[in-house]
Amino acid sequence: MPDLSAEHFRQVMAHVPTSVAVVAGVVDSRPKGLSVGTFVPVSLDPPLVGFFVATTSKSWPPISKSGSFCVSVLGHDQAEISSRFAVSEADKFDGVEWRPAPSGNPVLVGAVAWVDCEIERVVETGDNVLVLATVLDMGVETGQTPLLHHRSSYHRVAEGTDRAAGTDRAAGTDGAAGTDRVAGAD
Repeated sequence: MPDLSAEHFRQVMAHVPTSVAVVAGVVDSRPKGLSVGTFVPVSLDPPLVGFFVATTSKSWPPISKSGSFCVSVLGHDQAEISSRFAVSEADKFDGVEWRPAPSGNPVLVGAVAWVDCEIERVVETGDNVLVLATVLDMGVETGQTPLLHHRSSYHRVAEGTDRAAGTDRAAGTDGAAGTDRVAGAD
């Protein structure tokens, strides 16, 4: 019989690299956010994005009630910010620079890019919810190399130069502040 335990699942899936982003909204006139490791483009027409968040998250429900949020894709030098937003704390934004997106939701200063969104639907999926959102606006902030999460620690992609086949090579990583936290599990 195959081992499908939560621990084995976590160990195997740690070998799948994921992007790292902060989902943030304004709740009661204050910024609130959480780190996610599952942010993905979903559709070009209409423009939709998505991410997963644990059903046990304390940060997501208030943002969800607001109906909108902004995603800041983190840069390779923002591992500390990801760790800060991956746990439940009183004020994750304390000392974190941000500016308002067109919707008023927070864009983290120094992020690679941002995507301002309106919630399309939230679907329960096991111990997570899938959030699908319509893109309202977006932009490239710094355009720097993004932060990745792989094998329970943070890494950066090496900039590729081989474009002959129309693809970029992403060979090699250098470790940053590691964590065993699962992004989106605050």
